[in-house]
Amino acid sequence: MKKICKLALTSIALVVSATSVYATATINYELVTVANPGNQNDKTGFGAVDHIYQIGKYEVTIGQYTAFLNAVAKESDPYMLWSKSMMSPNTQGISRSGSAGNYSYTVMQTSTTGVSSQNMPITGVSWYNAARFANWMANGQPVGVEDSTTTENGAYNLNGMISGGAVAKNTLNPNTGAVPTFYIPLENEWYKAAYYNGAGSYYTYATQSNTLPSNKFNSAASNQANYLDDASNGYCVSQSPALSTTQTYLTDVGLFANSPSHYGTFDQTGSAWEWNDLDGRPSKSRGLKGAAWTSTPPYLQSSYRLITVPTSISLNVGFRLAHTSP
Repeated sequence: MKKICKLALTSIALVVSATSVYATATINYELVTVANPGNQNDKTGFGAVDHIYQIGKYEVTIGQYTAFLNAVAKESDPYMLWSKSMMSPNTQGISRSGSAGNYSYTVMQTSTTGVSSQNMPITGVSWYNAARFANWMANGQPVGVEDSTTTENGAYNLNGMISGGAVAKNTLNPNTGAVPTFYIPLENEWYKAAYYNGAGSYYTYATQSNTLPSNKFNSAASNQANYLDDASNGYCVSQSPALSTTQTYLTDVGLFANSPSHYGTFDQTGSAWEWNDLDGRPSKSRGLKGAAWTSTPPYLQSSYRLITVPTSISLNVGFRLAHTSP
């Protein structure tokens, strides 16, 4: 089963203030349903989930994050939702023009082919960036400044936090009075969506396989992923072991169309490390799973996990959101 967030890509939200008039397109975020509640943990100790939930079919893309910035960060960006790291030639994400009071954010073109990077995963984001995006989605994609009704509350009560640790998800979204819809998945939720086979056991890779995926793209092949094959092919995009300062190494989400997880997610192995909320409790740490375009084979396995501070930003780290079951 899958679900698409009902806000249409072509709908327009218009904001009029004393200083500006601007419009922003809302986004579609496609979801798949993760059923089979009550499953047992994998041998790694992760994966057990007692409820039905939904999770992003794809990682949040550069195009989607650009729409977010143009909705909430045109006047100012006090919580650093955008950074210059998003302009790296290796990931070619989002450029910013204008000045405070009239910023504009634009999807960049890939450095090697000149095509839009809008369908590639957003990277260079901290846990706080991901949490603010989740708040914005949970609040219905509002247009306005970064405040309690847009980015600072909703799924997470951030209230201006940019350091000091991650907070737990709200029980209720104060802006809607209901359970938060979109949120960052718990580690068990992320893990189950990636590796569970629906029948009591788990795969090693999120491509429904226990065999290392190929990193050489073939549109007809299965079990493929974007990672660094240091033993033979090198980087997925260039098929070279040399890291070029002018090459874009990201691939469009879902490019490996014949390599989904059991539940229909894509790119949970390779592409970009993805934030998760560990066990959901407030903590100075948050988790990363799935490996990235920079990762060698040992990091791709289901057993590998990273724990880092929520302020961490890297060119190989992105995220996907989870959603409460309808």
